[in-house]
Amino acid sequence: MKLPYIPDDAPFSGEQKSWLGGFLAGLHSRMVMGGATPVAPADGGVQARPLHILYGTQTGNAEELANEAATLARGRGFAPKLAELDDITPDQLATMEHLVIVVSTYGDGEMPDNAGMFWDALSSEAAPRLENLRYGVLGLGDTSYEHFCHAAKLIDMRLEQLGAKRLGDRVDCDIDYEEVATGWLTATIPQAEGATAPVRPAPDAKLTKSGWSRKTPYVAVMKENYILSGAQSAKEIRHVTFDLGDSGMSYEAGDALGVMPVNAPDLVAGILARLGVGADHAIPGQEAPLGDLLTRRFEIATPSRELIKALAPLAGDDEFSHVVRNGDKEALDAWLWGRDLLDLLQLNPTLPLDPAEVVSWLKPLQHRAYSISSSPNAHPGEVHLTVAAVRWTFNRRAHRGVCSTFLADHVPTGATAGIFMSPNKAFRVPADDNAPMIMVGPGTGIAPFRAFLEERRARGAKGANWLFFGDQHRASDFIYEDEISAMSASGLLTRLDLAFSRDQAEKIYVQDRMAENGRDLYAMLEEGGHFYVCGDATRMARDVDATLHRIIETQGGMTPEAAIDYVNRLKREKRYLRDVY
Repeated sequence: MKLPYIPDDAPFSGEQKSWLGGFLAGLHSRMVMGGATPVAPADGGVQARPLHILYGTQTGNAEELANEAATLARGRGFAPKLAELDDITPDQLATMEHLVIVVSTYGDGEMPDNAGMFWDALSSEAAPRLENLRYGVLGLGDTSYEHFCHAAKLIDMRLEQLGAKRLGDRVDCDIDYEEVATGWLTATIPQAEGATAPVRPAPDAKLTKSGWSRKTPYVAVMKENYILSGAQSAKEIRHVTFDLGDSGMSYEAGDALGVMPVNAPDLVAGILARLGVGADHAIPGQEAPLGDLLTRRFEIATPSRELIKALAPLAGDDEFSHVVRNGDKEALDAWLWGRDLLDLLQLNPTLPLDPAEVVSWLKPLQHRAYSISSSPNAHPGEVHLTVAAVRWTFNRRAHRGVCSTFLADHVPTGATAGIFMSPNKAFRVPADDNAPMIMVGPGTGIAPFRAFLEERRARGAKGANWLFFGDQHRASDFIYEDEISAMSASGLLTRLDLAFSRDQAEKIYVQDRMAENGRDLYAMLEEGGHFYVCGDATRMARDVDATLHRIIETQGGMTPEAAIDYVNRLKREKRYLRDVY
């Protein structure tokens, strides 16, 4: 139902128009959203006013904060209504009175997967006016990226353009977001009108936590750590199993595991040597000595924006100074590729550097999140990962991925590492055990689909399971081949299509296998199939998405615009889900 339009020349006074607009908005809200104004229930009390809390998330952090906001809102007399951004249309937005949005920025300034359709509709010329809406936007991001919290900034600006009024100024949170975000929620969510005392939050079993987080990780014992790749592979892909012990942690297939890494000892030693100080050197304002700070507290593999900006005029490297001065992001990214903190400090080996100043340029060392490759129903008390150890050589010096080689080189069986669960409710096995499932996961992208297949086997699910997998060479890169073959032989894996790109003259990728089987893929979608993608976001996921659109267009006899609408419907129905990085 849309609100009737009240023309400017209607025979009402301004006050009458305002009253009529508010009446219609309230009527529409009660019909569409369950009531935006207090309604007297049968017991004579007053029904709590709704506060809508919308979130856009890629890794689950924004959803976690949205749940925190709901608990706070309930305690302040509101009836919180949570939803993903893509589940809300602008017309529904126009019926709301109070709104909190928590949104992360994905990649280089993009909307997260479950906010793209919302933004497309909100930014269109057809979006309705929102004068009756009071809102607040909380952004999550990483200042290492040029377009920090860009999604939040866009949504905040557009809501203001449409006439909405802020409950409070937008706050953009960096990677250490918890305290800032909680403070913003506390200051922004108002006390509901008519609520004279705080309301005790209703218990919610779904919000129960084990207490382990990135700030208080569980020290888990490594149970298994072995290489999956063949001896001739150009890659080093490992299977890792952690014992959950007495942690009380639980997870579901589709979740991620956060791992707290430790920086490579040789890189730390190189930086200390360049600074000309020992590991026990004290830094004013820091509790730990410099060696420990560089080992466990700060990012030293990826140069921060602050460090780049500070060193550019001092480094004596014309190319470096040029790309920084010109603000050419692509040129700077290309120049930085493969370089770590030590590489930048060595640009001018004779430049005196104050260790305390260098530390002030660094960002906190962050956890790395890995898609879990096990079902808890298949492996109780354990959590499995599929990890590609990243190694390269630059300037005749060995370089390493921070967490992948920490696990590979420094956490053998019996050793320990700090871990915590990172739920991803937006990436789940179909709730309907009879629904078909299509999975596209080349390389380590197979991780969550190993978990999905184990979960469906444990459930006794009858729905068809179709996997697209690929890598470079079948002989050396077909990870989990024995397991996948057994799943195929048992009938659990209904269909398997492989794409090993370098086993023939012309490279073949998973999207090529999709195109070859377009008719069957489209038929499975028409039967209610769920389509999943996991892996590289920059190339593979984009190519798979483009191929999916072409298949729907061709097999469904649709225009490109109709194919886009079809894919958007899959997204709204949670039948097109991605776990990409």
